[in-house]
Amino acid sequence: MVQSQSTNGLPTAVDLGHHINSRSRARHPSPLKDIIRFMAVDDMVSLAGGLPHPSFFPFHTVTVTASGPTVKKSTCSLELPLEEILQYGSGAGHPQLRSWCREFTQRVHQPAYADWEVLLHPGNTNAWSKVVGLLCEPDDYILCESYTYPSAQAFWIPLGNKAAPVPADAEGMRADALNQILHDWEDTHPGTRQPHVLYLVSVGSNPSGVTMSTKRRRHIYDVCVEYDIIIVEDDPYFFLQYPNYDTSLSATDAPELVSSDDFLRSLTPSMLQFDHQGRVIRLESFSKTLAPGLRLGYFVANSVFTERLLRATEVETQDPSGLSQALVLRLVEHWGIDGYLGWLQRLGVEYRRRRDWMINAFSQHFRLEHAAGTGSTLLAYLNGVPIFSFVPPTGGMFIWACFYLAQNPAFEEQRHEPDVVDPEQAVADQLWQQFAEAKVLLAPGSYYHPWQGPDKVTTNARGANPATTYFRFSFSMTTKEEMERGIARMAQVIRASWKLEH
Repeated sequence: MVQSQSTNGLPTAVDLGHHINSRSRARHPSPLKDIIRFMAVDDMVSLAGGLPHPSFFPFHTVTVTASGPTVKKSTCSLELPLEEILQYGSGAGHPQLRSWCREFTQRVHQPAYADWEVLLHPGNTNAWSKVVGLLCEPDDYILCESYTYPSAQAFWIPLGNKAAPVPADAEGMRADALNQILHDWEDTHPGTRQPHVLYLVSVGSNPSGVTMSTKRRRHIYDVCVEYDIIIVEDDPYFFLQYPNYDTSLSATDAPELVSSDDFLRSLTPSMLQFDHQGRVIRLESFSKTLAPGLRLGYFVANSVFTERLLRATEVETQDPSGLSQALVLRLVEHWGIDGYLGWLQRLGVEYRRRRDWMINAFSQHFRLEHAAGTGSTLLAYLNGVPIFSFVPPTGGMFIWACFYLAQNPAFEEQRHEPDVVDPEQAVADQLWQQFAEAKVLLAPGSYYHPWQGPDKVTTNARGANPATTYFRFSFSMTTKEEMERGIARMAQVIRASWKLEH
């Protein structure tokens, strides 16, 4: 692929237009949206657009009380003039907020090519649906992690798409496994098109909690260049990165805040930092850093992709909520980039504390030991029986626990029932029900199995490890006391299910 240099010394994106699917190629600009652009011209008399007159809006001004960027108890008042933001807007989003997002992206991620663009969207779930509509044809396979976000799959399954899961370890998706899957594709999937889209939650992966290492990111990117893969980096947890769990530190210990530049240097970088060809479509979100109800985020991508994404936006969602855009714009303008980075740094400290609370709550009821041959996996024992293991997350909001069923009497019974085709799932369903009856709610691991088709839904057919099942623990919402109460209830259920004495 031919690649030229821009005036600032960075390369321009290579031509990746061949990845755009037939439906997206057929999209045309919305004529009405084009008219809105001309309405902004000085002294223009518009007799064209069917916009309601702003004097008839029943809302005029809103004043919002917001936290200060560095001290939670401090507040500031933000006035939102509503005349402009309640009107139809550009599908690309408010120009001032887009400009701020571009400046912020350059400061934080430093994309490695010149001609990237920012386009606002109403949250990452909707953004991912637009990307599937941009790149994927029916029956395409989509590369993803070995366990992946269920809502991402829920969109592509009805379209006939299937997952091509890639094994992972404590550093994230394995580049050698990705390379092997693509190298062997014609032999393992004869008659099907090689995948050309990789869906990735690279920080605090939902559900695994794993953050992909910098070295691994470089290797994954290199494989994607070799096989011409587009990387979709869904990264709502990017700023919720933590140091390794340390048993010697109290969960109340709070590290001192550092400068914005030192904070950014402490973070594992985005795939954008290695993207010299423009093959990363990054999905940014304000959901985990400000509030999910805002339904606001933005794409960072090659202009060949943002132009087509804009065409879809114009006729599908039009633009994100004007009220949400104005609220975020006024807040980040008031805080400034450094103020926002200070807010994000404090968020990371708070969620790290909650992670530690949960692991400490495990240790009150289970004996935690490092698994042999691993530097990070912790094994939880009860009465000398290994019950579950997990890797303490270094990002995100979740602990992904693998439960070992070999010594569970209920599993042994299910294994010998002739009518039970998936004993692992049968016991997992029983356990989940028992946890819920004991008033502790966990997310079943089955939600996160990559959809590979109706012939690969059982543990055996998926090639998963036998006599194991998974549950996802979230540490984001509950207090320390609630966590301790919930883990105590879970331990009681486990004692009863595994028939272990107190």
